Amino acid sequence: MAIRAINTCPILPPLSLSTFKSRFSHFVPSQFLRNNPKLGFQSQLLTSKMRMNLLGRGSVRRYSLYSVYDSIMEELKLMKVKKEKKTRIRAVNKIGLMSSLKLVDDKLGKQLLQKGVLLEFQKDSERILLAVAQKPDGKKNWMVKDQNGVTSSIKPQQVTYIIPGVENFDHMEISDFLQKAENNLDPALLEFSWAELLEKNKSVTAEELAEIIFGSMEPLESYCAHLLLSNDEIYFSVVEAKGPRSVYEPRPTIQVEELIRRKHATDVAEKELQDFVHLLKSVKAMSPTSKPSKGSWTVEEKSRHKIESLEAYAIDACKTDDQKRTATTILKAMGLPKLSSSAVNLLINIGYFPVHVNLDLLKLNIRTDYSDEILSAAENILSVTSDPDEMNRKNLTHLKVYAIDVDEADELDDALSATRLQDGRINVWIHVADPTSLVQPGSKLDRDAMRRGTSIFLPSTTIPMFPEKLAMERMSLKQGKLCHAVSVSVILHHDGSIAEYKVDNSTIRPTYMLTYESANDLLYLNLEEESELKLLSEAAALRLQWRREQGAIDTATIDTRIKVENPDDVEPSINLYVENQADPAMRIVMEMMVLCGEAIATFGCFNKIPLPYRGQPQSDIDASLFAHLPEGPVRSSAYVKIMRAAEMDFRKPIRHGVLGVPGYVQFSSPIRRYMDLLAHYQVKAFLRGDSLPFSAGQLEGMSSLVTMNAKVAKRLSNSSLRYWQLEFMRRQPKEKKFRAVILRFIKDRNAALLLVEVGMQASSWVSSGSKVGDEIEVRVEEAHPRDDVLSLKEVVSGV
Repeated sequence: MAIRAINTCPILPPLSLSTFKSRFSHFVPSQFLRNNPKLGFQSQLLTSKMRMNLLGRGSVRRYSLYSVYDSIMEELKLMKVKKEKKTRIRAVNKIGLMSSLKLVDDKLGKQLLQKGVLLEFQKDSERILLAVAQKPDGKKNWMVKDQNGVTSSIKPQQVTYIIPGVENFDHMEISDFLQKAENNLDPALLEFSWAELLEKNKSVTAEELAEIIFGSMEPLESYCAHLLLSNDEIYFSVVEAKGPRSVYEPRPTIQVEELIRRKHATDVAEKELQDFVHLLKSVKAMSPTSKPSKGSWTVEEKSRHKIESLEAYAIDACKTDDQKRTATTILKAMGLPKLSSSAVNLLINIGYFPVHVNLDLLKLNIRTDYSDEILSAAENILSVTSDPDEMNRKNLTHLKVYAIDVDEADELDDALSATRLQDGRINVWIHVADPTSLVQPGSKLDRDAMRRGTSIFLPSTTIPMFPEKLAMERMSLKQGKLCHAVSVSVILHHDGSIAEYKVDNSTIRPTYMLTYESANDLLYLNLEEESELKLLSEAAALRLQWRREQGAIDTATIDTRIKVENPDDVEPSINLYVENQADPAMRIVMEMMVLCGEAIATFGCFNKIPLPYRGQPQSDIDASLFAHLPEGPVRSSAYVKIMRAAEMDFRKPIRHGVLGVPGYVQFSSPIRRYMDLLAHYQVKAFLRGDSLPFSAGQLEGMSSLVTMNAKVAKRLSNSSLRYWQLEFMRRQPKEKKFRAVILRFIKDRNAALLLVEVGMQASSWVSSGSKVGDEIEVRVEEAHPRDDVLSLKEVVSGV
């Protein structure tokens, strides 16, 4: 290695302000320093002349304290002269700047890339390296060997600085050179030189700055000055750049003050970030029972912003660029990819999210609680005992009433009765809960229910349309209790069609609250004392046969119901129930609800009542084309694939081709579905003889919002159900076999399957020879609930 005229002595470390002050301030009166801010020690500096008196080129010159004091006094005398000549100096400095730029041009012409030159270059967007030029690579590029011993070809544009005064540098010595430079970097030196250069209105090159602050323009000092300038964001800005050389000028004082203020704010924010990251790492390492509560993360404002930014990023719901920037900065500091899944896992690891957090519930911004105003309105209703329809209620307490629902149902809003008439026909009653006797159109509770649109039933929780206490205590039907209802009485012809119907306000006393399983057991036992239940089953069979004759499409399939206990636990209990919609008890409920809807549509049509009439075209379905498919889930799946969307009319009934009825209104779930509640408002007003609360146009307008919210709720229910189905599958032993029915072929031998014991659909590659409707066995290879991944493999006999 050869360095021209380079100092052999180490660079003298910069003398700190505190050291200088402690050593020399007693020679200068403090009052004098306070009155002369140019000599203050808080933010200003030594001039180059003073520093040159303290520093030698490569060695320490020894001066008495009196000579330093004389130097300071000399500078004070010169300040007055400088101030008087300020205008002339500025003009001279402008010429000096032009001369400096010309000097740069002159130097650029001489400082060319050549073998042995030590240079700095941009390796990539994040790395700047030192290297030694080896030889030309083509017409313009150069081969260089960097500080890591790696040889590469670089373009001239990548060169950011050529260290002056170096020839035949050995790349093995780059690390030592860098270490020396790093040891002698003191950003405070920039502040010293900035004040002096600003006063003189003078610009500098890296070499000139090296002369000012180090007293030398030798290679090491020049490179140190270059590093200080190129990394500086406060005191200097580039006024001219040409290739690897730049000219810098001092920024105005007001700009520097603003940049310092910003840097301070940035430093504070960086400190807060590092503290927060340290906290995250500490909490991650804690045991699950020791982690702080979710609420503790939002107590302090600075932590709240960061944790909420992470949460928003996790669910793809960042409202501002600042939220996104904060989240990605935290993830980067944690060494994690900038992905929403990284944020999810981090929040789970610190206990902010439970392991099985419902992300869709957060993403869809579903309201899970009620405002104090709504809860207060509900409490007021609970305290009222009056009944606006008391004088107009039909007493049906003599009837045996069956309420059939899932075993965990909280809101019971329909029940059934049946008797046989003397002529052999069956009279059935569909009793529907009567929430409109408590809630009025346009009230606070009504408007809140409309915004929700529906109750949401999830495996892990239920979000009712009305506050839970009101829905369960006053609105729902209860076994053995007197309950207000709207009862739809229908007498069936022997073929299952409607012979007579009537709609009344009523009082009932539910006899049984049955699950589908217990209702099936009672039907199987065929007990004489439960003949009414058997009549309901007979009526359901008549109705199903009649609807099929009207062109109804049977879409009964296997359905899944999951109840999760303690969902916030790491391993919550999962209770999975598979229900066949073709089972007798489910047939009873489904057929009676369709019958109720047809009767209300007929009632509304006859009395010209605007209602949310539902219809569904059937023109695209030719049942004969599906006759070759096995009846049940396979055929139902084929039907569903080609069905058209339902339609609405608010003035008159429209045919519901899929159900096979001339008109249909959803009426049986006013506690759970707002569209049913709207139908109740209209029908109840008609029964009272009052003006109808809504016109057809108003119903249509409200329907848009309600339908949209109901679709969101349905999507949430479906995604939540599938998550827990996959979690159930994930927990199963690898060797466990599952029965699967082939519903259809997607492509080649990749088939859509229905897992019979789980009630969910999946896909798998099946062996040749298998056909639609065949039952096969599969095993679970992979199940990842969070990623919605289920990988199955067919179990082939003998393999």
